[in-house]
Amino acid sequence: MARLSWDEYFFRICAAVSERATCDRGKSGAVIVKDKRILSTGYVGSPMGLPHCDEVGHEFKDTIHADGHISKHCVRTAHAEQNAIAQAARFGIAIDGSALYCTMTPCYSCAKMIINAGIKRVAVGQDYHAGEDSRRIFQEAGIQFDILDTAILPYEDQTGEKVTPQ
Repeated sequence: MARLSWDEYFFRICAAVSERATCDRGKSGAVIVKDKRILSTGYVGSPMGLPHCDEVGHEFKDTIHADGHISKHCVRTAHAEQNAIAQAARFGIAIDGSALYCTMTPCYSCAKMIINAGIKRVAVGQDYHAGEDSRRIFQEAGIQFDILDTAILPYEDQTGEKVTPQ
């Protein structure tokens, strides 16, 4: 029996954490690790005490992209990375110098938060269609960025149809 590598181990935990997500459009999980020890976890979910997508439905907002097309995104929830960082802060856990494992490339807002939190490595399971800016600032900030699968993660549009952006 082959033993899992540390990356495989933490990615499997990340996948389990993502199963707690309350928005079916972004079942994402995150695990913050330092010295091979889990410091914090987070999944896509509404702020504490507020209704979740799986209870009251999605909260769609229009997003206008650089090429002019408009897509709808659910904004009811906080991202897995945000929740993992917030959980660490809430319980006084220092995450400076840690690594973050997450389901997909963090969005631009999460990438900035990751940099400011002092996280030094980001390992992702799959790429995100809007991850170019995140990858750029990770490089500029000296964050090690590792991606397991470079295929872009498909998501469901507001009609429930699977979309894989170009």
